[in-house]
Amino acid sequence: MKRILFLAASVAMAASSSALAADAVEIIPEAPIAVEMPAPFSWSGPYIGVHGGYGWGDGEALGEDSSFDGGRFGAFAGYNWQVSDGFVAGIEGDLNYDWNDDDFAPGFSAETGFSGGIRARAGFAFDRALLYAAGGWTATNVSVDTPAGDDDDTLNGWTIGAGLDYAFTDNMFGRAEYRYNDYGSGDVLGADVDFTQHVFQVGLGVKF
Repeated sequence: MKRILFLAASVAMAASSSALAADAVEIIPEAPIAVEMPAPFSWSGPYIGVHGGYGWGDGEALGEDSSFDGGRFGAFAGYNWQVSDGFVAGIEGDLNYDWNDDDFAPGFSAETGFSGGIRARAGFAFDRALLYAAGGWTATNVSVDTPAGDDDDTLNGWTIGAGLDYAFTDNMFGRAEYRYNDYGSGDVLGADVDFTQHVFQVGLGVKF
């Protein structure tokens, strides 16, 4: 009798082990789901935009010192190259119109209008924020009106400044920038004319 009970227990244990082994085979762990990471933002590529602001200018025309302060509106376009460690280099051109004029004597007035330049840029990107410095060539047109006649000249000089670009989306960015312009000197009605300017402006651009 004991032998029969021992054989029955052995058969039951063997059957239970087989069932557990079958269940273990059927339970296959699922493979982990791959999560696609977004590509890091890059400032490389061409861009265009518009900007506006205010300029504080100091000039000398016909021996008189004048303040040429006024609003500004313009457009810019450029190209950036972003390399390792967030360093960004680029080149940018701009065309602007300045509403700067002054009556420096009875019957005598001077004003600046169109201006523009080409600048090299260099900076560091912190993801979607780009801090940069820029400098290069700039020029503006100065005209003088007097009772004896009118004249104008294009002044050529240099510009330097710094700013912050921030990308709101992958294609659209905002800008805040300070710029110092030294337009050099020119000749108007046989007299030397020179003009320097501090500009603060904000802009909106599209990156391609």
